[in-house]
Amino acid sequence: SSSEGFGAAEKIVLLTFISAVILMAILGNLLVMVAVCRDRQLRKIKTNYFIVSLAFADLLVSLLVMPFGAIELVQDNWIYGEMFCLVRTSLDVLLTTASILHLCCISLDRYYAICCQPLVYRNKMTPLRIALMLGGCWVIPTFISFLPIMQGWNSIGINDLIQQRQFNKASNSTYCIFMVNKPYAITCSVVAFYIPFLLMVLAYYRIYVTAREHARQIRVLQRAGTPADGRQHPPDQHSTHRMKAETKAAKTLCIIMGCFCLCWAPFFVTNIVDPFINYTVPGKLWTAFLWLGYINSGLNPFLYAFLNKSFRRAFLIILCCGDERYRRPSILGQTVPCSTTTINGSTHVLR
Repeated sequence: SSSEGFGAAEKIVLLTFISAVILMAILGNLLVMVAVCRDRQLRKIKTNYFIVSLAFADLLVSLLVMPFGAIELVQDNWIYGEMFCLVRTSLDVLLTTASILHLCCISLDRYYAICCQPLVYRNKMTPLRIALMLGGCWVIPTFISFLPIMQGWNSIGINDLIQQRQFNKASNSTYCIFMVNKPYAITCSVVAFYIPFLLMVLAYYRIYVTAREHARQIRVLQRAGTPADGRQHPPDQHSTHRMKAETKAAKTLCIIMGCFCLCWAPFFVTNIVDPFINYTVPGKLWTAFLWLGYINSGLNPFLYAFLNKSFRRAFLIILCCGDERYRRPSILGQTVPCSTTTINGSTHVLR
């Protein structure tokens, strides 16, 4: 048992922390979903369809997986039966795998938007293709969760060890044990973590290189557009703003991806290593790595709030009951500062 030996005070602290994590994940992911549904500007961005689906997966983790894990951890006993243990474990694998596949799709969407021409992006990210990608994020995980776990493929060759750990004669306690053999450990980890992680790293590397190249080109154009008198004129504000917005969005998604990897990498590394060292990883270490991964389900909404201006504004409108101070200013009648720029030898006024 991962919680064996916990005293009353330790269980209170543990339960308080776990409850805070679950509450943070539920409220945060609900806020993301409501923000996109209510904000028309957020609905126009194709990436946000993946973000809403990701928030839905994280919400299900916090509602269907974490509470039962918390009860077993604090009570040091599983009281819901063997069949529900398999269902809960299958949901755990399904939803956490769906989360990382959504992040993989988000990175590919940003890659096409930033590294390719707009026409290529429109051709690649059609509504039908987005729907197929979202469907894949939910269907693919079933082949490494419900199908093999319900059929018992993960326990072939280690059934005796699983039965031995499911019941503790000293404390007369039963546990929901999820152990995997070597083939399942490798297959599950590669599909659920390593392949998507590799695709995300490649996509974000290309985004980083493209963003640096955009910045270099703008600096070159600024120097080339400097007149003989040496006075600097503002560059093309539209292209500069677009490049900054895309670069900031890419950095935001990189941070989200980084947090996901930091939270789940210890678990997936241990998941592969443990079968090859005769399942000697301590139970408490397994529990710590698992809950570190669960914490990620509550992190994404806060990353959006702090790093994405559009989400931050939408969150404030919801939390402040539609306060007019946080609404986007109307284009009609607003005062826009003027600036001048030189295009093809003639001076133009920009608003």
